[in-house]
Amino acid sequence: MDDVKAKLSDALKAAMVAKDTVRRDVIRLMQSAVKQIEVDERKTLTNEDVLTILQKEVKKRRESAEEARKAGRDDIANGEETEIAIIEQFLPQQLSRAEIEVLVRDAIAQTGATSAKEMGKVMGVLMPKTKGVADGKLVNEVVRSLLSS
Repeated sequence: MDDVKAKLSDALKAAMVAKDTVRRDVIRLMQSAVKQIEVDERKTLTNEDVLTILQKEVKKRRESAEEARKAGRDDIANGEETEIAIIEQFLPQQLSRAEIEVLVRDAIAQTGATSAKEMGKVMGVLMPKTKGVADGKLVNEVVRSLLSS
C-alpha cells in the first residue's frame, strides 16, 4: 500500500499550488491529527494507523453533519460533507452494501448464527474482514437485518 502520509503531503503541495484553500486546510487538519498522535504516543505511525485516524475524522464529520442537519444548519452540514469528500480520497475504496451482504451471509453460515442474540459471533468474524473498508455502523445494520429475517 502507498504511504498515506506522503500522499497527504503531496496533496497539500498540490492544493497550495492550485490555491485551493478548503482542500489545503482539510489536509493540514489531517496531518495535524496524525502528528498529534505521533507526539502523544511517541512513535511513528504505520499506514494502517494513519488510515484509522482518517476514518475517525470522517466519522466525526459525519456525526457533526447529521447533527447540523437536525438543527437546520445546512451550511455547516455541507461544509462537513465537503471535508468528508476530501478525506475519503485518502482512504481505500469502501465496500458497497451488496458486497457487505455477501460477507455477512458467509459469516452467518460460518458461525451458524440463527438469531439476533448471536450477532456478536457474526460481528467477531466480520470485523477483521471489513476493518478499514466498510463503515461499522452499516455492517452492524446489515447483520441485524439478515439475522432478523
